[in-house]
Amino acid sequence: MAVPKSEQPPYFNIDPDQALKDLNPPTGTEGFARIARACARGREDLASRGLDETGQKKLRLFSTWEITKYLIPVATPHFRRVLKQNPGLPQGRSETEGGAKWFTLDEVLRLRAHFAAEGSKSKEYLPYRPKGQPAKITAVANFKGGVGKTSTAAHLAMSAALDGYKVLVIDLDSQGSMTSIFGGQVEDEWKTVFPLLARHYGAHLRTVNQNRLERGEPPLPLDETLDEAMKISTRDLVQETHWPNIDLIGAQLNLYWAEFQIPVWRMQARGWKLWDALADRLSGDGILDEYDLVFLDTPPALGYLTINGLSAADILLVPLGASFLEFDSTGRFFDMLHSTFASIEEGENIAARALGRPEMGFEWDAVRAVITRYDGSQQAELGALMQAHLGEVLSPYRQDFTALIGQAGEQVSGIYEADYRDFNRETYMRGRETFDQTYAAFKRLLLGVWRRDELAGREQAARRENVA
Repeated sequence: MAVPKSEQPPYFNIDPDQALKDLNPPTGTEGFARIARACARGREDLASRGLDETGQKKLRLFSTWEITKYLIPVATPHFRRVLKQNPGLPQGRSETEGGAKWFTLDEVLRLRAHFAAEGSKSKEYLPYRPKGQPAKITAVANFKGGVGKTSTAAHLAMSAALDGYKVLVIDLDSQGSMTSIFGGQVEDEWKTVFPLLARHYGAHLRTVNQNRLERGEPPLPLDETLDEAMKISTRDLVQETHWPNIDLIGAQLNLYWAEFQIPVWRMQARGWKLWDALADRLSGDGILDEYDLVFLDTPPALGYLTINGLSAADILLVPLGASFLEFDSTGRFFDMLHSTFASIEEGENIAARALGRPEMGFEWDAVRAVITRYDGSQQAELGALMQAHLGEVLSPYRQDFTALIGQAGEQVSGIYEADYRDFNRETYMRGRETFDQTYAAFKRLLLGVWRRDELAGREQAARRENVA
């Protein structure tokens, strides 16, 4: 019996003449420009939804309930008593007579500092950061797109800021998604990390040229691009965001030019350690003393920008979904990391051994894979299999996908920027919990790494004293 037409698959009985009528004219290169302009208009429309009347992003206020539940570990009645007893502290504002008090995050940070100075010493009002230790750099990377890389990096930065840390976010992805989330404005590649890489190369070239002149050889050319880059420091690139304790070095499309320029520089000066460029500039410009945490959002490819980010990182986080394709791709990513960095080590150490110098080796304080967009009702078996194979490398906490995540994405913002009054409170708490747990797992890594460094520093100091 024939299958009724209405029940047949949609790819049956397509009329070629009708298909021709529906077909647009062929597309030339100018067509790409038209599509790009349409996307740019749409992007501006979406991005503007998170802007205030002045065209700037503005962080929402935080209620007394939210502060005492998530930000400062005190009971709500005690919080209110402290404010009443200290009129010089921020008092918040009410939207209605006798209504709940709301505070800016900057006011919350001031209140936290007061409780740390005057409150119970048994409570953790300020986050742990050992004295004398530099900021920790965390790279969030995977060369498969759509795994929640930028979202994870952005939410970790926001979590850390709410926890009281001072954070710098560096966008290494020329797509600039992280820059959009934090409302950054980047005119061209000279407001990205590009001049830092150029400056690092320029400094190397000057050293090479000094050696060449001493040998009576002509110097290599230092072009206008490098000459201009030598005047730029990291601080020149940092812009404030609508978060009082999150700063940004943004990205835009022209940053991708670095992927073509870096190998040209490398060909001109084989001795240039291109993988050290970002780390050396952040350290040399004192950035690691000014911030507690630096988050790097890397491109979805293992190019020169990603290599710089990974080389600079102390902690590497690799987001992936609980699917076969993403698990397989992530395995290939780690294989590529091994090949890339082992190749660098081998090349450097051949020369080091020949010159009798110490050999070099890359090392990361911690490496973790993180399952994102997790659906426990359908992905539990695969998640368990991934955990069995990856062991401690895979974070035991799996980041759920909730309605709150979807809505935040539509508004080009983070979950922590969403006003819980736009949801019922239970929905907000469930949606926030998944990122709170992700941050808790990360913070456990961070504190362990800092503590290990702190104890190692004390041990070294003790040995020096014994020798003296």
